[in-house]
Amino acid sequence: MPSLKDLKNRIASVKSTQKITKAMQMVAAAKLRRAQEAAEAARPYAERMGNVLAALGAAYAGRADAPALLAGNGRDQVHLLVVATGERGLAGGFNSSIARLARETAQKLLAEGKTVKILTVGRKGNDILKRGFADKIVETISFRDVRQLGYVNAASVGEKVLAMYAAGEFDVATLFYSRFRSVIAQIPTAHQLIPAKFEAPAADAPETLNYEYEPDEEAILEDLLPRNISVQIFRALLENNASFFGAQMSAMDNATRNAGEMIKKLTLVYNRQRQAQITKELIEIISGAEAL
Repeated sequence: MPSLKDLKNRIASVKSTQKITKAMQMVAAAKLRRAQEAAEAARPYAERMGNVLAALGAAYAGRADAPALLAGNGRDQVHLLVVATGERGLAGGFNSSIARLARETAQKLLAEGKTVKILTVGRKGNDILKRGFADKIVETISFRDVRQLGYVNAASVGEKVLAMYAAGEFDVATLFYSRFRSVIAQIPTAHQLIPAKFEAPAADAPETLNYEYEPDEEAILEDLLPRNISVQIFRALLENNASFFGAQMSAMDNATRNAGEMIKKLTLVYNRQRQAQITKELIEIISGAEAL
């Protein structure tokens, strides 16, 4: 059984940890609001661009002259998995859930005889995936030193993906990230970037109306399709940022409450042991007095 001194030190240590987790929870809560607003603000733009491209691309369905980013290169052998995670941990299952979805997808593709390449965006994704797919990781892009994520960061990733596609290094690219729903709910998501896949816009959406484009549809697609890659990656980074702080806030809240429970248990043990020691000392004093 630990001594009173050991118990006292453990209680002090847990209290110190509790202060740290409480502080981290408050910091995450403060950063979450801004990150959530940024993620929610990016959704309409990304969705509207997808709707516009879906409406424009419908005219090229099945045509031989369809843009490569829209129709693909006709092959489905080499798959690039762009796995976007956080740069730090202490956020519950946020990073591991994204990596798990990417791992399951990679295993399925490999079982089908496909070739898999992985581009990790974020240090934690690389740390997790390299344990089983080290030979599949072609590059890791880190934004650890970036204080505020911007479109320029997403554009650098988009340019890398486009350069690899132009060089014929893969046939299909899929982006993995965590969609923010709430503080306690972050949804691991896979979104195909190349060939582009879009959800069909609603029948009454403005993008479904007939427009005359200047320049023509082909020129617009040539400009928007590459840009859409960066837009979707930027949206994913913002969703990840909000999901990270939501997951961290929840994890630190749980850690703070668990520390409180541990402090109560250790304090109870400490008080019982101290009471037993005092009782023992009293018995010894009384026994000694009676012996005299």
